This record gives sequence, structure tokens and C-alpha cells, in this order.
Amino acid sequence: MATQVETTASHTVPASLSARSQRSHPHTKPWQRRHQAAAARRSQHAAPDQESESLSGHVGGERGAASTTRIQAKWWRIRVFRGMVDDVKRRAPYYCSDWQDAWDYRVIPASIYMYFANILPALAFSLDMFSKTDMSYGVNEVLLASVIGSIVFALAAAQPLVIVGVTGPITVFNYTVYDIVVPQGINYFAFMCWIGIWAMIMHWILAITNSCNGLSYVTRFSCDIFGFYVAFIYLQKGIQVLTRQWEAAGGESAFLSVTVSLLVLGFAYGCGVLGESNLFQRHVRKFAEDYGTPLTIIFFTGFVHYGHMKDVQVMTLPVSKAFVPTTDRSWMIPFWDLSAGNIFLAMPFALLLTILFWFDHNVSSLIAQGTEFPLRKPPGFHWDIFLLGLTTFIAGILGVPFPNGLIPQAPFHTNSLCVTRQVNDSDESNKGKTSRIVDHVVEQRVSNLAQGLLTLGTMTGPFLIVLHLIPQGVLAGLFFVMGIQALVGNGITQKMLFLAREKSLTQGSDPLARLERRSSVWIFVSIELLGFAATFAITQSIAAIGFPVFILLLIPVRTFLMPKWFRPEELRALDAPTAGAFVMESVGGAYGEEPDSNGHGDSGLEPTEGNAQRSHPRSGQESAIDDTLERGESYELRNHGQSQSPTQRSANLGTAQTLKKALYRHLRGS
Repeated sequence: MATQVETTASHTVPASLSARSQRSHPHTKPWQRRHQAAAARRSQHAAPDQESESLSGHVGGERGAASTTRIQAKWWRIRVFRGMVDDVKRRAPYYCSDWQDAWDYRVIPASIYMYFANILPALAFSLDMFSKTDMSYGVNEVLLASVIGSIVFALAAAQPLVIVGVTGPITVFNYTVYDIVVPQGINYFAFMCWIGIWAMIMHWILAITNSCNGLSYVTRFSCDIFGFYVAFIYLQKGIQVLTRQWEAAGGESAFLSVTVSLLVLGFAYGCGVLGESNLFQRHVRKFAEDYGTPLTIIFFTGFVHYGHMKDVQVMTLPVSKAFVPTTDRSWMIPFWDLSAGNIFLAMPFALLLTILFWFDHNVSSLIAQGTEFPLRKPPGFHWDIFLLGLTTFIAGILGVPFPNGLIPQAPFHTNSLCVTRQVNDSDESNKGKTSRIVDHVVEQRVSNLAQGLLTLGTMTGPFLIVLHLIPQGVLAGLFFVMGIQALVGNGITQKMLFLAREKSLTQGSDPLARLERRSSVWIFVSIELLGFAATFAITQSIAAIGFPVFILLLIPVRTFLMPKWFRPEELRALDAPTAGAFVMESVGGAYGEEPDSNGHGDSGLEPTEGNAQRSHPRSGQESAIDDTLERGESYELRNHGQSQSPTQRSANLGTAQTLKKALYRHLRGS
């Protein structure tokens, strides 16, 4: 029987759990003693009751003090560097384990999958920029940008799961700036370099002033609209690649490219569907899911050279020499040659870039740490924005596209690192059946670093020769795969499917089905589609340079306007925080989320059929441990909990619930 220690509430908790709680809670760390001092000063005016004092000893007095401080703090008081310092000190204890935990098989397929998922769309984007910027950007520039982002964030980021590279929105930004400044006779690369310098300064100001606390107001509403937009950018780029075939290579080559792109879409997407099905043995399904896309790309690269197809001249990816810029220039941009007027002219462009990156990268990070992923290590949004400013500066100096967080690659990366386990179905109607749920995520830095180093190796001569063999139709097919995969998992798509589904076949457990006004779903989806349509339309015009501002405006629309149009219970069902409380804790918590008596956010959401396949409800003991530690470490304590008797588990659960209720009463009272 496990050793027990007494609590002030006459309950018992495991000694190892108590020790773990004391080690994991910030009130034992010197760098957070200022919270204890603040709590002591407040206690002189309002002494907490006995239950609150008991809670402070078990779930961290600092946590309660920090929450109270956040409630009382004035909005105009900015504690500079506070967010960055806290991010580093929260994540630093896990840095060694970030490398040690990589000793897991999931890292191998994740590295290979992300290498192809990152590099192939980037190559397709390079083809787009190559044609629209008069060959200013090519394969080597895009590859080097991806390498910079991958290596810097793998080594130094607070959240290394986020994949950083060249995105569709930055592609639009680059050739829009080109269309504006080049006709004016301005040196394009020097101008882009100064955009990077100004953007670095703005990123650092945002990081120092804790601007990422604004992520508290970012919900699924704005993330779904932006994700929907990015998915359609992928589809649009794929179509543009194919339409150029008629102009450059003729009808015969164009029809073959269209055929190959559709075959790539069918096979690559089919491998993903097979991985989630119950066909064949599990190792066959996992192999198809992990390696189906890269094998499809390799196969159809050679497919066009067989039979009568070898006589058709298909367009392939244009490349240059190894480690050499596409145009005749050096890697170092002479930014000092730009006039003072043009230097300051770059400032508003840098502001738009900063707005885009602040939203795009943070949304990528939030989605990569979504509620469907049981993460155990803390995030660090403020520090990562600081790093993003650094990579933006480096990219500007080298004359390569600015890298930032990738959608949908970032959540794909986290999903590829999920370790599943088989459990019995709790539904009585499915008694005897089993299902696979996500047990934990292999949180480490090696897979991100590995795919970055593989990308660096791709810049060598032999690999560039291989890349030159890839037909553009294959790249178009990959665009279609990425776009459709992003659309299928998007919240807007899920709501549209709900509306299209026959009512009698809709599960009663679906939160949307329990809404009194079905019209609220129609209105909510219409607003989301309107936001997407406006964003997409802007990017197709000369005003495309300003689309980041419109994307940012989605946040106040959701925060201030939509509560006037929808009932609270409707918003709880239609929208939700992008990430869980554990992730949002570093930015002050999620907007509109107040703990209920059970300690959960007031989201009003219940697991849907899709979510039930990815996550599994915890037992009462696991939930009690989660509530006590609030650090996502219950995975490591399950074996300990299973060794206890039912009486001990009941006592521990009662302790956690009693202490938790006391904390909420204390916080509301203060």
C-alpha cells in the first residue's frame, strides 16, 4: 500500500503525488516568490478560510495568487519581459527531456512525413513566386527559409512541435509587394530586407510587452476562418499550376498533368483514409498512413516516364545550382543601398507583415496544441514570437521568403506524434468492441530538427537533380491533398455537414443538435463563410497587401459583436477555445471560460463522435490528479493511481474536489 500523508481537510493523498505536486508547482521556485509576496499582502485584508489555505498547500498558492493578481491588474499596466521570462522558466526544465523523449519510433515516421509535407508545398510555392516575381525567388531561397525556421525553432523554441516554413499567405505578400515597388524602380530585395528589419523590431516589441496575452480572445471562430482560407489557397495554387501547363507546354502535357494530379490526390488521400479505417492489420494501416504520401510522390514522379507517357514533355520543377541564389546575386543583401525615404516606406509593409505573422504563427501554434492532443509540456507564445522576429530578420538579410508557422503542417506534425492505445468501448450498444484513442504525444525537438536538416541536404546538387524530375502535376496534386485534408478537419466544414445531415440520423449527443434555435447554426456558419469570402476576395485584388488587417479584425468581431447576436449557450456550442486550459494558461486563460464546480471550462461542449476517437474520458482518479497538478502530467501517474485501493482513490478524489471548490470561492471573494 502506498505511503499516505495527512492533509488539513482530513483526507489522504499519495506521498509521491504530494511530492510531485510540490516539485511541479511554481510557488517553490525563487523566480516566482513575488507572487507569494502579493498573496501575503492581500491576505492582510481578507484572510482565506481553512479550505483555501489547505488548497494553497496542494494545488499551489502561487496559482491562486496569480489568478487573483490577473483579475485585479489594470489593463494599462504592462510588465515588460514578463511573458518571455515566464515562458523560458516554464519550459527550461523540460529542455533535456525534449531530446531524451525523442527515443521513440513515432519520431521516425513523423520526421519523414513532415519533411515531405513541408518541402513539397514549399517547392510548389517557389514555383508560384518564381513566375510572379520574375525569378526573384526559386527553390534554393524557399528551402533555405524552411531550414532557418526549422533549425531555430527546433533548438530554441518554447514549443518545438510547431513547423515553421514558407506559407501561402507570405507567398501572396511577397509577390504583392513586388507588384507595388518594382514598377517604382525600388530595389526589391533591399526593400524586403528593410521590411524584415522593421518587422523584427515590431515582433520584439510585441514579445516584450506580452502581446500574446491577446490570444485569450482567439477562439475556433477566427482559427476556422483562417484555416479555411489557407486550405483554399492550397487548392487555388494547385489549379494555377495546372492552368499554366496549357500556356507553357501545350494541351497534351496539360492533360497528363491534370491526370497525374488527380491520381496523386486519390492515392495520397486514400492512404490517410485507410490509416483511420479498420481494414487490414494495424501495422499495414499505420504504414499507409505514415508513408503513403511520400511514396505516392515518388511513384508518380517515375510514372510519367513509362509507356506512351514518356513521349510527352511534361513541365518539371525549375531548380538552380546547389547553395546558390536563383538570380545572379550574393546571399548578403546590400540593404544599405536603399534611400532613407524607401527605408521608412518599408515600415507600413512591415506592420502588415507583423500583423500577419502574429496571427498566423500563433494560430498555427494553438492548433498544433489543440484540445484533441493530450500535451504534457508547457507552451511559450511570447518567447516564440521573439524567435520569429529573429528568423524574419535573418531571412531578410539573406533575401529569402520570411518563414512562420505552417497551417496545416503544424497540427499534422502533432498528430503524427500521437501514440494510441486500444480501449473497450464504453457504449452499451457497442459492448465487446474496442477502439483506439490517443494516449499521449511524443513531445520532443528531434523530428522538427531532422526535417530541417533533411531540407538542408536537399539543397545539394544530387538532390536538386532529383527535385528537377518532379512533374509540376505531382506538385499540383500535393496541393490538392493538403487543401482537402485541411478542409475536412475544419470546423466550418463540420458545421456544414451537420446542417446537411438528416435530422433523424444526427446523434443526440451532438451539442449542435441540442440547440433550441437551429437557425443559429446557419447564421454562425454564414458569418464564417462571409469572413472567409471577404479575406479570399481581398487577396485576389491589388489590396491583397492589407489582408492581414482584415484577418485580425475577426477577433474583435467574435469578442464584442457576436455575443450580441447569439445566446451564451449557443456560442458555447458553436465556438470553443482553440486550445485547452493547460495551453492557454500561459496567456491568461481562454476568453469566456470560467471554471465550473467540476473544474472544467464553461465551454458547454461535449465530445463529438470525431473527438471521441482521438481522446478518451479519464477516470475519476485521473481527473482528480489532473485537477491537482494542472500540468498535464497525469499520463505519468496513471500506473500509480491504478495501484491504489478504491477507498484511497475515493478519498483522493474527494480531496481534490473539496480543495478546488475552496479555491474558486476564495478567488471570487477576493
